[in-house]
Amino acid sequence: MEHAEDAGVYRLRDDLAIIQTVDFFTPIVDDPYTFGQIAVTNALSDVYAMGGRPLTAMNIVCFPIRKMDVKILREILRGGLDKMREAGVLLIGGHSVEDDEPKYGLSVTGVVHPEKVLFNRGARPRDLLILTKPLGTGIVGTALKGGEVDPALAARATACMTTLNKKAAELMTEMAEIHACTDITGFGFIGHALEMAEGSGVGMRIDTASVPIFAGIRPLVEAEIVPGGLIRNRQFREPQLEIGPDCPDWLVNVLFDPQTAGGLLISLPPAEAKVLLEKMHAAGIAEAAIVGEVIAGPAGRILLE
Repeated sequence: MEHAEDAGVYRLRDDLAIIQTVDFFTPIVDDPYTFGQIAVTNALSDVYAMGGRPLTAMNIVCFPIRKMDVKILREILRGGLDKMREAGVLLIGGHSVEDDEPKYGLSVTGVVHPEKVLFNRGARPRDLLILTKPLGTGIVGTALKGGEVDPALAARATACMTTLNKKAAELMTEMAEIHACTDITGFGFIGHALEMAEGSGVGMRIDTASVPIFAGIRPLVEAEIVPGGLIRNRQFREPQLEIGPDCPDWLVNVLFDPQTAGGLLISLPPAEAKVLLEKMHAAGIAEAAIVGEVIAGPAGRILLE
């Protein structure tokens, strides 16, 4: 808890530990089935970020049963269950309450070898940083609510949010040396990268041109169609940035965008990074990219170039 880890880990014996996490939220898309898929993808991600394998889950459900058709709830749960099946996760129960607004998510239990747990600290100078998914889901979600988004862009963002980090995590854990890992969620890329930098006592240099983002995001940002969380993230973390003169402001904003079911951020030695990236591309994780490097200092700061 002292290092804002993605999940809790409890050692059961010398060769086995359990990972526990919980996450739920309100709908961010109109389709109930898709919302269920996104919520489950997001909840499972923290287990993958710790280097673990999710095994079981329990539903967390809030629903206005007197105001909304129960068919909507059924579709949410169906979407979630289908995504759990894809992940090889067994649904073993859950809890529901009546609420004025629908909410859905999971409590998840996974397993990991105690010596193979990945933390969001441990990054070392000269490490390269791999990001496995593009940024921009928060911005697209805000545009969706206002009816201001291109359908093709919305479809790409939805596909990203319903893509498990399972394959990326499996490939990552096959590598000989991974120094640190986290997933990019509510604090945005910069917020979670700074948690890694602070916990590791290092700095980072980010090549902003290499960071994968959704095509079509720039006009939305320049029209100030952004979530409130992006603004709060930037206000809180911007003092820890050094922004190069060639880094456009709209792109800086995207780096603060709060993500739902975002990708993994992985810190590992250069030789390992190149091998892992090749494996990810071969496995269909096409937008995974090396986005920067870890530097000795100043600690807890990021240079955007």
